[in-house]
Amino acid sequence: MQTLYERHGGFVTVRKVVSDFYDRILDSDILARHFQHTDMRVLVDHQTRFVSFLLGGPASYSDDHLERVHRRLGITLPEFDEMVLTMCETLEDHGFAATEVASVESELRRREGIIVTAR
Repeated sequence: MQTLYERHGGFVTVRKVVSDFYDRILDSDILARHFQHTDMRVLVDHQTRFVSFLLGGPASYSDDHLERVHRRLGITLPEFDEMVLTMCETLEDHGFAATEVASVESELRRREGIIVTAR
């Protein structure tokens, strides 16, 4: 059985999805502030690996790592929700089926407690 990563073309497709996702994030009045001093090339590379992991690709991320990275960022629940919505819309626009998008959304929402650090 193919993973979502394999079904959608692997690294090349995921990289396009992640690049498009961050173009949308940088246009967001809610989210762009988090990326003012970020090397976006490095971030897109890291996120391509993370999204590959979520899609069953050859990458691994631990929740401990995600918690360490996000701890200092002060991400709020509305910002998290906006990020998840943006990712879902991006996946849909890149041809992912509703059930596939729901699977990725579920994986992201499962990590809400370690990404949302401002309550």
